[in-house]
Amino acid sequence: MNEPLDKFDLCVIGAGPGGFAGAMRAIDAGRQVCLIEGDEIGGTGVKWGALASKTMWELAKDYAVASKTDRGYRCAGLSVDYVAVRDTVIEAVKEKQYQLLSQIETFARGHWPGPGSITYLRGWGRFSGPARLTVDLAAGGEQEVSADHFLLCTGSKPRHFGHITVDQQRIFDSDGILQLKQFPKRLMIVGAGVTGCEYATIFSNFGQTRVFLVDHQERVIPYEDEDVSDFVSANLERHGVKIFHSTRLRDILAKPEHLEVVLDFDDGHATVVEVDAVLISIGRTPNIERLNLAAAGVTPDRAGYLDTDPDGRVTGHIYAAGDVTHRPALVNMAIMESRHAVKHMFDLPTQPLTFPNMSTVMFFYPAVAAVGLNEKACRRKKMPYRVATYANALLPRAIAMRATSGFVKIIVSDDDHQKILGMRAAGPQVSSTIMSIALLIDQDKNAMEVLGAMFPHPTMSEVIQECLRLLAGKSIYKPEAFPELLKIRRWRPETGYIP
Repeated sequence: MNEPLDKFDLCVIGAGPGGFAGAMRAIDAGRQVCLIEGDEIGGTGVKWGALASKTMWELAKDYAVASKTDRGYRCAGLSVDYVAVRDTVIEAVKEKQYQLLSQIETFARGHWPGPGSITYLRGWGRFSGPARLTVDLAAGGEQEVSADHFLLCTGSKPRHFGHITVDQQRIFDSDGILQLKQFPKRLMIVGAGVTGCEYATIFSNFGQTRVFLVDHQERVIPYEDEDVSDFVSANLERHGVKIFHSTRLRDILAKPEHLEVVLDFDDGHATVVEVDAVLISIGRTPNIERLNLAAAGVTPDRAGYLDTDPDGRVTGHIYAAGDVTHRPALVNMAIMESRHAVKHMFDLPTQPLTFPNMSTVMFFYPAVAAVGLNEKACRRKKMPYRVATYANALLPRAIAMRATSGFVKIIVSDDDHQKILGMRAAGPQVSSTIMSIALLIDQDKNAMEVLGAMFPHPTMSEVIQECLRLLAGKSIYKPEAFPELLKIRRWRPETGYIP
């Protein structure tokens, strides 16, 4: 049975981080909003992606630290159970989900006395015309919705691998990994991008699983500089991960008690590895199949993404944000995109949506953070640069934490200004320290301007100060005394590296 047509200022399809943020920005503007979600509120960003995986990463990191025997104490009887870990992750997910639901109920139409309100519909929305949706309600029946504007935030789903069937029993994707009943003795992860390396980190840190990582390229995280990529590989291998470089998955043969994974190497030979579970992690694809976009006059590109203009507009009154667009599939990106799109559609004051110095964090062990240009990008742009690397092993806070693995690498222009171009960092607390350099790059600061500031002691942020001092030839510790820990070099397009 169809409910009568309901009219809104904005209809948001998808209640992940981007869709929720866009809906709230419209409420700020006093608009009537309909928020539609067919699955669980929070979407991939909460249930299967960032929050869930990072909760699992934190638990694995804590377990790895508790397992250490070089700190003057030893944890007797230390054990871990996958079901208990999974329950903790689900508890964290539900905590965030109920925060989202609580705010929705606070601003619900008929309850909130203010000018804006939100109507939350559980179901799958599909266009029945340029300005109309039919919502197949999760509880049964349909609801017809019309709106002046639409914001598509339907996110993405794991990309599957050709003929390989993901059954979420022994062959998993990142959306189903929590369905494991116990730690597998042997786990093959296919795909050595950020997600694949993060899960390799998680399972190796728990110490219950022999982890194999299949990398179809010569290096993991290949878009980063070689020193960063090598650092990630070395740490994974140090924690027991076996990496197959220049390798592709051919097939997975299911046996009653195990799986046989057939791998092809670029040099022509093949190998078969026996494992208990496989995680396919080869990227994600947009969730648009249910939308019936043709009825709205929208055609995705050949890869299934929605092309948008700089303000997030797909066409006319239809906007899109998050994983369905061509921008990086990141929670913070989706939030910024959706908020900007809402401001633009309602003629609110906006600034151009640009991300020239977007910082990112890769949750390995230790974590790796990046912002701005790396050396590869500078060379590609033929930009002369100077780069310094300062190892955490010389930093008092890292020594005190007994966590000296890692470094900070800062790149500046090779001229009198020494404008800060980018930073790469690995080690404790990089998710916080990276933001200070991101702000400095946004403000067009140079190395000398920053050196006048006093950094708190003892903190991990001091490594930034010392790295900048190294670039200026004024560091407290000298590369002549610590050649393996302190490095500085220059590059120019006409000569290459300069000694």
